[in-house]
Amino acid sequence: MSMEDMAADMRNRFVVAAVFAVLVMLWSPMATDMFGLHLPVPFGMRQDIWALVLSLPVVFYSSAIFFTGAVAALRARTLDMMVLVAVGIGAGWLYSLAITLTGGGEVFYEASTMLATFVLLGHWFEMRARGGANDAIRALLDLAPPKAEVIRDGAPVEVPTAEVVVGDLLLVRPGAKIAVDGVVAEGDSEVDESMVTGESMPVHKEPGSTVIGASLNTNGTLRIRATKVGADTALAQIVELVQQAQNSKAPGQKLADRAAFWLVLVALFGGALTFAVWLLVGASFAKAMLFAITVVVVTCPDALGLATPTAIMVGTGLGAKRGVLFKNALALEAAARIQTVVMDKTGTLTKGEPEVTDVVTAEGHSADEVLRLVAAVERESEHPLAAAIVRHAETLGSATLSAAEFENIPGHGAIAEVDGHRVVVGNRRLFEREHIDLGPLAAQRDRLADSGHTAVLAAIDGTAAAAIALADAPRDTSAAAVAELHNLGIEVVMLTGDNRATAERIAADLGIDTVIAEVLPGDKAAKIAELQRDGRKVAMVGDGVNDAPALAGADLGIAIGAGTDVAIETADLVLMRSDPLDVPTALRIGRGTLRKMHQNLAWAVGYNTIALPVAAGVFVPAFGFTLRPEIAAMSMSGSSIIVALNAVSLKRLRLPGRTPTGD
Repeated sequence: MSMEDMAADMRNRFVVAAVFAVLVMLWSPMATDMFGLHLPVPFGMRQDIWALVLSLPVVFYSSAIFFTGAVAALRARTLDMMVLVAVGIGAGWLYSLAITLTGGGEVFYEASTMLATFVLLGHWFEMRARGGANDAIRALLDLAPPKAEVIRDGAPVEVPTAEVVVGDLLLVRPGAKIAVDGVVAEGDSEVDESMVTGESMPVHKEPGSTVIGASLNTNGTLRIRATKVGADTALAQIVELVQQAQNSKAPGQKLADRAAFWLVLVALFGGALTFAVWLLVGASFAKAMLFAITVVVVTCPDALGLATPTAIMVGTGLGAKRGVLFKNALALEAAARIQTVVMDKTGTLTKGEPEVTDVVTAEGHSADEVLRLVAAVERESEHPLAAAIVRHAETLGSATLSAAEFENIPGHGAIAEVDGHRVVVGNRRLFEREHIDLGPLAAQRDRLADSGHTAVLAAIDGTAAAAIALADAPRDTSAAAVAELHNLGIEVVMLTGDNRATAERIAADLGIDTVIAEVLPGDKAAKIAELQRDGRKVAMVGDGVNDAPALAGADLGIAIGAGTDVAIETADLVLMRSDPLDVPTALRIGRGTLRKMHQNLAWAVGYNTIALPVAAGVFVPAFGFTLRPEIAAMSMSGSSIIVALNAVSLKRLRLPGRTPTGD
């Protein structure tokens, strides 16, 4: 049964209980005493018999779930809230039944029916809150298109998405959703992946590009070969991760479960003790029974049982909407306690590809002239640095020239004729081979190298013309992510295998506290352990295979979603959109969730501490105040509703970064 069906069933039970409980109250002595009502009893029945008849739907339909739940708990040799509610309703109703069958007297039908009504109300609100916490999962499930166009015998055929198999060729028209994960076989287009990854900009796709099921094809027609279908798709795995996290138990919840068991025991023992004490002080059997039932009812650990799971469901759902996937509740609690965040450099803080940062020219040469000539040579090369220079020239709108007599010198650079000039592009060794004097550019080249840049030298017609500086550029949000972590009082450490000059340059640009550079892949986990030995809770953020041991060893492993499968599998938390700004987002969600858990637990324990002596009649001699079972039920249900609403208020948590997925 789905959460919606369970909530509807609980609502129906509540409505029936509410209607008949009100009717029982109208013909009860309480209504006469408090409101002066003297309604005639239908059919000439005795008042207690009429109340018995009205109570039957409440006890045998609305309250049936409590009795079956209590039986299941006792069979499992445990005590839970169902046992308490069943005892409270059953004891009052059976005592009243016995009084009715033996000639009449003071009965508690109104107490039993009102107790059932308010407990059902609390459970209905709880299920509505849990259903709201599952909005993120429902939104994700709704992303997948119900049908797909599959090319069969050369023609497109529309079939249910569930019938698509690995290897099928799908036709995806402009404006259509991609049904399953796959690889582009034909076509070029921009694909909007924001609904799955949270990435706001459309991603260009061409033959060989991978695509994610449920993403939106915007402007071109694509033919896609299905590689993952059904439960293997990225969307299905995201949903599974969120569901696993929501169903898992945090350490705080396990403590609450143990506390609830003992609280049930205390309630049952307290009810029996209250009954005995009131009889010993000379109270009537009916009055002693009234206080005993009230103790059992008011001490129900319903709020205690709701305190942590509701907060966990809301927290993981909130994370899913932001593309932050907690694998379990333990990760949520760990995120709340992090003091140091260690971040891998390449692919995490940086884009993982070189970019031109400076073009330093010799006297008599302009940057535009140099870029036009150098880009013409580099278009013939397959080196990553060459591609970065070409991209930079195209971004600046430099004129496109053609190169002739291209010669590639492996490990050194390239030489070609461009627009009547002999252009040499490469490193210092190539210049030495070509007997080209760097002159004043030598100092500039050394300065760039010392600051962590890679310098590509260019010469035109045998004269040194420019030094082009390249570096792995930081992601657009890396500096903001570091600033947000500092706002949370968290130390930020960069851990990288790169040389110290490069690492120090990136760290200075981003405001990072500590740099650990020139670390071998196998030593990353040891560096994490060193930080932990100082007594700090450490999170590790990485994306590669060599990050996996460090992710596993950290108190919280955070994998960038665009990283390798092994890193994602090892981590406790996955950032779907590969945005460093989602690291502080995840930690804020963890802190917010833990705060709600603590608030809810404090409320539940405090409520029971105060309510138990009041229900037992401790204040009756001094103040003459008596708490009836139906009022106790209202109080207990109100406590549960407060806990549920407090957890749901976590949705208003202020988070950094871009608009949540699906908003």
